[in-house]
Amino acid sequence: MVKIIHLEVREQFQLHLVFDDGVEKTIDGTQFITKNTQLTTALADPFYFKQVRIYDNGRGLYWPNDYDICPDNLRYHIHALGTDQTANKAA
Repeated sequence: MVKIIHLEVREQFQLHLVFDDGVEKTIDGTQFITKNTQLTTALADPFYFKQVRIYDNGRGLYWPNDYDICPDNLRYHIHALGTDQTANKAA
């Protein structure tokens, strides 16, 4: 199971993620907002969106209202804004 080891919130609802398999990707977070559910509506506020955190075990992202996203979905099913970049791993 893949884990998220680093998160950076960028401008315009972008999330830059680094996974434990060395892959880095930047995703468009507005795709979560457009679902327009009770939990996702709060994410439309840029200040609130920036409150995203990584679970201590690396197995997902979450916001204070308990909306969360699993890392497998983020890694394998959500397209990056550019090309996935594999970080250099120490041999």
